Amino acid sequence: MTGELDAVRQQLVVFAEEINQLYRQERQRTRELEQALGELNEAYLSTMKTLAFLVEAKDVGTRMHLDRTQQYGLALAKTIDPELAARPELGYGFLLHDIGKIGISERILNKQGPLTPSEWSVMKTHPLIGVQIVSPIRFLGEAVDVIRSHHERFDGTGYPRGLRGEEIPLSARIFAVVDAFDAMTSDRPYREALPLDRAVGEITRGSGSHFDPEVVEAFLLMMEDAAPVDPAPAASAG
Repeated sequence: MTGELDAVRQQLVVFAEEINQLYRQERQRTRELEQALGELNEAYLSTMKTLAFLVEAKDVGTRMHLDRTQQYGLALAKTIDPELAARPELGYGFLLHDIGKIGISERILNKQGPLTPSEWSVMKTHPLIGVQIVSPIRFLGEAVDVIRSHHERFDGTGYPRGLRGEEIPLSARIFAVVDAFDAMTSDRPYREALPLDRAVGEITRGSGSHFDPEVVEAFLLMMEDAAPVDPAPAASAG
């Protein structure tokens, strides 16, 4: 009987050692996976920054615009759909919304004055150019919606596809508001920045035509608690 108990104890000791070894191996795998995930996220972010740099190099007024609109857009998204705001793809889309300007002539992008109708026709192609550039990057996911549709209008008169109402992805409806707000409150080569209250008034007047009324309402609520906006540097056309 004693011999049998000793054998059972030995088996239990061996089993416990095996379990402990499996646990240590699993912990090591977990650490390796976490490290790999961190490196992958860093690679994604580096890719985004590289693409954004390409836009900055092409369009002299883009850098601060990209930074500000990403910040405004994420803040607004958090008040409307926190789950959407938590997705990294959303921030990527806000940062890269103008990536298609890489394919637009610098003569148009940096023109010192309003664009002619023919120049605007060229400028309006930048959302689709942007989609062509980023579509092969699978991890961007919903970011492509912002790049493609941030110039659509709620009443269907926008571009490039003339989408109307909720046909426009929510991410693009959110970004359309902050993009227009930043454009109005930034100096342009052909005009000075609008005062904050006037820009907010223009956003309000665009509710239901240019912008989603619910997004505008959320934007106005957000602006009530917002700190004063610093004067923005001159930006390019478009």
